[in-house]
Amino acid sequence: MKKAIVLILLFVSGVVMAQNEPIKVVFDVTSSNPDVHRTAAKHLRLMAEAYPDSEFEMVIYSGAYSMVDNKSSVAGETLTEMVKKDNVSIVICQQTMKRHEMSMNDLIPGVGSVPDGIYEIVMRQKEGWGYIKEAQ
Repeated sequence: MKKAIVLILLFVSGVVMAQNEPIKVVFDVTSSNPDVHRTAAKHLRLMAEAYPDSEFEMVIYSGAYSMVDNKSSVAGETLTEMVKKDNVSIVICQQTMKRHEMSMNDLIPGVGSVPDGIYEIVMRQKEGWGYIKEAQ
């Protein structure tokens, strides 16, 4: 019995320690659906708060451009707080911005841009980042 308790404690402590190991995650958001925007922002917030030693990047492109529009974003409040965190970056594809005639002034302050959203995601994955597709 004593041996079983020790094994259980070792297993539980291993699981807890494993969840504290820093991770790197890239979130892929392309949907124009406001519900997806809210959910994606919530996921980013929860992960960044739960794992402050980890890194998170949200890449916005295609129909999701309104998610970072400073005038119409349904997730603007959450994203405004997230870009202030050292372990979070939120970027939008410059090609998407061009297609929708957006400038950096149209974005939530602190949101950056990358030349190509898909390329950004592929490069993060090549660097070993985990990948989350936010969709509905």
